[in-house]
Amino acid sequence: MVSMLGENQTDLIVRAKAGDTDSLGELLEAYRSYLGLLARLQIDRRLQGKVAPSDLVQETFLQAERAFAGFRGSNEIQLTAWLRKVLATQVVRLYRHHQAKRRDYKLDRELEAELNQSSLILQQNFRSRQSSPSGSAARREEAVLLADALARLPPDYREVILLRNLENRPFAEVALRMDRSQSSVKSLWTRALARLRDELGELS
Repeated sequence: MVSMLGENQTDLIVRAKAGDTDSLGELLEAYRSYLGLLARLQIDRRLQGKVAPSDLVQETFLQAERAFAGFRGSNEIQLTAWLRKVLATQVVRLYRHHQAKRRDYKLDRELEAELNQSSLILQQNFRSRQSSPSGSAARREEAVLLADALARLPPDYREVILLRNLENRPFAEVALRMDRSQSSVKSLWTRALARLRDELGELS
């Protein structure tokens, strides 16, 4: 679902912290695309396709709902940082389950750092494609806006950008993953980036 919080985000956080479950549900739903994108990257790195990104996000939402009383932030930057921690906890839990490993606090820290780095990469991609975000965009986390824009793309456009730009895979590997020729993938990538620029331009 595309994030539509806009200026009422702070109010949603306040109401959710006051115990309004509907507001909490609406608040978390606004980050489904963002968390799904980060989950996808972690699944490829750590879980090797053993779980679907949507399942990992749902588990993250369930844990976030249970733990939200402990959230001490008041804005989106603090909320996304907290959600990344919750997501990292779920990745660690599933990783231990599939690898039959005990709790490793070093792994916890590594995963949190990886998620933070992935979010930073999203922000950098946003800045490279939209040099002067609108006032609305400036009030939002750039990584969240980019994740929402990617979610609006056709699946093949989204996939080629994820593989090429966010996972830094060479065109030869992208072509293999997508079962296309390299020339076809390069053409698809060019069209996908143009479409993404259009989506981000709607924020202006």
